[in-house]
Order: sequence, then structure tokens, then C-alpha cells
Amino acid sequence: MPEERLQKIISRAGITSRRKAEELITTGMVKVNGKVVTELGTKADLDRDHIKVNGKLIHAPRNLVYLAFHKPRECVTTVSDPEGRTTVMEYIRGVKERVYPVGRLDYESEGLLLLTNDGEFANRITHAKNQVPKTYVVKATGALSQEQEQAFREGIYLHGKRTAPAGLKLLQRSTNPWYEVKLVEGRQNQIRLMFRHFGFLVEKLKRTRIGFLDLGRLKAGEFRHLTPLEVGRFRRTLRMDSGEKGRA
Repeated sequence: MPEERLQKIISRAGITSRRKAEELITTGMVKVNGKVVTELGTKADLDRDHIKVNGKLIHAPRNLVYLAFHKPRECVTTVSDPEGRTTVMEYIRGVKERVYPVGRLDYESEGLLLLTNDGEFANRITHAKNQVPKTYVVKATGALSQEQEQAFREGIYLHGKRTAPAGLKLLQRSTNPWYEVKLVEGRQNQIRLMFRHFGFLVEKLKRTRIGFLDLGRLKAGEFRHLTPLEVGRFRRTLRMDSGEKGRA
């Protein structure tokens, strides 16, 4: 196998996302052939080199696994949590391969979350350039005006950067209305911050769809394996090599 960047190797081995792998490298948690490596440009060959992360030798995953999970409220979208809070991994039982979350949902939010050990899949589905749409239902503390709705759709400035155009549809008109929101970017707490920009808080937030994939009948805390057809459709959407298959 040709040499690849360390962060890609670590991600492909199912240890963590590529972004988190970069943090592990720069903080000295990665060794190649017994030597600590902190340069992000370092390359290696997983078939030839001994690569350790946090003292554990890594290997290429035997099988690629793709999961759809209904994240409950009040759990964090991480593999571990220094504050001791419940993580999404505590709900993933009986999966032989080590998987990790693709992207994130904040602590108070619920809904559809993907988990996998396919690093390239995770990297492409979260990369802004691929613009994989994500759909949410949101309960707010008040109704946006028509002018505010239009500004929400066109983009507003958060932390000095304009948000990408978004989908917004009123689902239920009331004192605390429900909206459907569709985003193609995933800034942290973006929907909550956008409503706060207009003077409203988000009471409930649930992600119902990622790309074509719907949450379906999964109850909070439940997961299922994606079917080969679903994996193939994602890989075509992400313009990936179709030679690898997910399990049913």
C-alpha cells in the first residue's frame, strides 16, 4: 500500500475522525516505529509501519461498518467525555468493529447520527464542499417574521462569517412554532445561534434526515446497520470508489 498521511491512516483504521486524528498527532499521542510524530504532513504505510495511538497498535478494519443511530437528548457525540457524561458510544452494543460518530449533534439535541469505521466516508460526508444536506425539526420560543425568515434562508453573520443559504419552512404556527430547517453546513450549535440572532431560543431540536437517509422508525437510543444499497447510494453521492461494501 502506498504511503498516506498519518491522520488519514488513523481515520481509516476506525480510531477517530480525521480532524480528531490531527489533534492526536499534534499533542504527541502517535508513534511511528517507536518514535513520537507531531508533524501533520508525516506519511506512513499501515501495512509496513508500526503505528501506535495512545499506546495501542492500530490495524486496518476487517469490515467496514455504517450505522444509523437515533441519538437521545443529554448525551455527547464523542467516543469519551472527560466530564463523565453519557456518550453515544454507550448505546452501541454488539458491534464488533470499533466505530466513531460522523459529525456531531449537541448535548441537548436528538435525532439521526451516523457512525462508521470508514474514515474516508466520514471525512467526505462532513466536508463542507460536498454539501450533504441535513434536515431538522425545531421548536422555537417565538415566530420569525417574514423578513427574518428571508434573512435566515439567505444567510446571516455568525462570528464574522456568513452562514450558507438554508432551507426554512414553518410546520406548525403557534406561540411556540415548529420549523423545518435544512442546512448544508454544520457549524457548532448553528441552528440555536441563528434563532438566537433573531431573539428566540430553541426549545427542541431533532435531526430527521442526512442526505437521502431518513431517521425512520428508530427510537431514541436505537441503531441499525445501513443496507448495502444505502451505503452504495451514499458512496455515489460522495463520488467514492464503489468497490467497498457496507454490511446489512
